[in-house]
Amino acid sequence: MLLGVDAVDTVTAKIALVVKAQESHTPIICSMGAGNKLDPTKFQVADIYKTKVCPLAKVMRRELKNRGIKKCKVVYSEELPIKTGSSMPGSIAFVPSVVGLILAGEVVKDLIKGENLD
Repeated sequence: MLLGVDAVDTVTAKIALVVKAQESHTPIICSMGAGNKLDPTKFQVADIYKTKVCPLAKVMRRELKNRGIKKCKVVYSEELPIKTGSSMPGSIAFVPSVVGLILAGEVVKDLIKGENLD
């Protein structure tokens, strides 16, 4: 079983990966925003259409809906992003690494169960 893991930072690239995965019937799991987050315990796994709080997930929901994509498994956080005074999101080293470990864990669990990620 082939599968995709999205951990890129741009919306355009994320959308392209999800669209290509759907076209090729390849399961995919995507990471949502880890920028300006400090609490790694707030990350969870859900379908994109069941996410809340995450600004990146909001944009992805809209764009995927516009493209007719009905579901997409994601890792996201319900933690409110901290205000930094900068327009660019930043991340503290341990938060993105936790997201990566959650992504990897979901892939392994789904492979063991033989379930699709999409």
